Amino acid sequence: MMGEPVLVMLVEDNADHAELVIRTLEDHRIANRIVHFSDGQTALDYLLRRGEYAAPESSPRPHVILLDLRLPRVDGLEVLSTIKQETEVKNIPVIVLTTSEAERDVARAYDNYVNSYLVKPVGFEEFSRMMNDLGFYWLGWNTHPRM
Repeated sequence: MMGEPVLVMLVEDNADHAELVIRTLEDHRIANRIVHFSDGQTALDYLLRRGEYAAPESSPRPHVILLDLRLPRVDGLEVLSTIKQETEVKNIPVIVLTTSEAERDVARAYDNYVNSYLVKPVGFEEFSRMMNDLGFYWLGWNTHPRM
C-alpha cells in the first residue's frame, strides 16, 4: 500500500466518538480519506454498491473498516456477518471499535470473522495512542490482497 491513498471506512453512530476517531486519524496522518456512516444499513449499501452507491466511483473500497457494534437500522454484528459473507468485500479488514467489553460481544465478533476487536479507552491520550498504533499496523505494516 506504500504510496497509494488510504481510505478508512468508519461506521459509528455516536457523533462525539466519530469526531474523535476522525480527528485522531487526521492528526496522525493515518488516512488520506475517511468515509463515515452513522448506521449499519447505509454502510452496507456503500460496501455492496446498492442504491445511491451503485456506481463504483461513488463507493471506492476502503482499506480498512472501523465498526461500532451498537448501530441503528442494522446492528454492527449483522454488518460484520454480511461483510464476511460477501465475496467482493470479505477480505477488507474489519476492526470492531466499541465500548463493549462483554465477553459475549467479543466471542460473537470473532465467530463472524472480525480481524480485530478493540475497546475504546476512556482517556484521550490512550485513545489517541491506540488509533496511532492501529493505523501503523493495519495501514502500514499489514499486507493484504488488493481489491
